[in-house]
Amino acid sequence: VYAHTAHRDWESDTDVVKAGFSPSDCPDIAAQLIHGETGRNLNVILGGGRGEFLPKTQTDEEGETGLRSDEQNLIEQWKEQKAGSNYRYVFDRHGLLSVPDNTDYLLGLFEKGHTKYNMDRDPILKPSLAEMTEAAIKVLSRDDKGYFLFVEGGRIDHAHHDTMAQKALNETVEFHKAIQAAVSMTNSEDTLIVVTSDHAHTMSFSGYPVRGNDILGYAGMGEDNVPYSTLSYANGPGYKREEDGKRHDLSRDDMHNKDYKYPSLAPLTEETHGGDDVGIFAYGPWAHLLTGVIEQNVIPHVMAYASCVGDGITVCDEIRKRK
Repeated sequence: VYAHTAHRDWESDTDVVKAGFSPSDCPDIAAQLIHGETGRNLNVILGGGRGEFLPKTQTDEEGETGLRSDEQNLIEQWKEQKAGSNYRYVFDRHGLLSVPDNTDYLLGLFEKGHTKYNMDRDPILKPSLAEMTEAAIKVLSRDDKGYFLFVEGGRIDHAHHDTMAQKALNETVEFHKAIQAAVSMTNSEDTLIVVTSDHAHTMSFSGYPVRGNDILGYAGMGEDNVPYSTLSYANGPGYKREEDGKRHDLSRDDMHNKDYKYPSLAPLTEETHGGDDVGIFAYGPWAHLLTGVIEQNVIPHVMAYASCVGDGITVCDEIRKRK
């Protein structure tokens, strides 16, 4: 949304220096969020990564030390930027849910690093993705000129890379809840909602499990009389070597453990992305333009067209022509 960087892991100046470069030449991602041309103009910022905004010499609200080497406290700098406006910085669920109705700018950093998986989250202290979505819309909808909101269910990807299928599915359900929250809080006559992903993973559904069968369990028995799972991956850390020339017997595993790594065909430290086409689902004005098979870069053009923003042709231009 806001950063332009040579490496996705340059989240703080410490990462840039460690890679052998100068933060003055290569501004880190957190710094770009606070001082960048795009970042400093964002009204709502919610997620994790608190450590990237704080120096190593300081601790945050939960006693965690920062990660920056330049002694810059970017959270305080954000507050200074917003002085004179109605802004709110929050670090827990209570703070998020009590944001005043007149808030213009909202910064919420809920973890030192990534936000926790929903299955690991303390629901009293940490907000859900749906709650973050609701809070964002509450702030942004005050602007009568409209708004653009980007919401990512980013930990779906992380769980797949670790072949933790149960967590990946649970994160997908949480993403669904966030989408439903957005649908419930907006009007389909003036709000376009687009749901898609940037890539697939190698998880597959296999076998002929009976109706009502546990999706986290077995699909059936192989010809070797050893069960195989409904969910599995083409590669990843869930690989288990044969024992005495036989496949690993899944009946010995606790497949309902939330951190269970599902079977993989080839051993890798991390599961890879897949090459599948991904779905795109749209709801609202001009959603019909997002049908069939399209290139990914068409999506922002449709959004801009429907929103009457940008340098390209927009629906507003078309309406003016008719008049």
